Amino acid sequence: MNPILFDAGAEAAPEGMGMVALLIQMLPLLLILVVFYFMLIRPQKKKEKEVQKMRSSLEVGDEVVTSGGIIGRVVSMREDTVVIESGSDRSKIRVARWAIQQNNTIHDA
Repeated sequence: MNPILFDAGAEAAPEGMGMVALLIQMLPLLLILVVFYFMLIRPQKKKEKEVQKMRSSLEVGDEVVTSGGIIGRVVSMREDTVVIESGSDRSKIRVARWAIQQNNTIHDA
């Protein structure tokens, strides 16, 4: 074997250049992560906070829509459940508070 072939890689870039090259290679990945945070994660957290605020501000008499599509009026509330009245025969259904998807009642600010 030729010893010159093995010595060709021995003269690499200085130690500081290896770190710069690594940072340059990692830059696109870091930029993608930053874009994902500002376009996907941050708006989702903001939306979750708004939904949580809506669920905590429910009042008796509000018209709500559940995640299953049931529309009714809030009759009573407990810590983690809500009883809604739905249909023309006024049937009452107890649902979990997290299942309330939308509040259709307009409140004064």
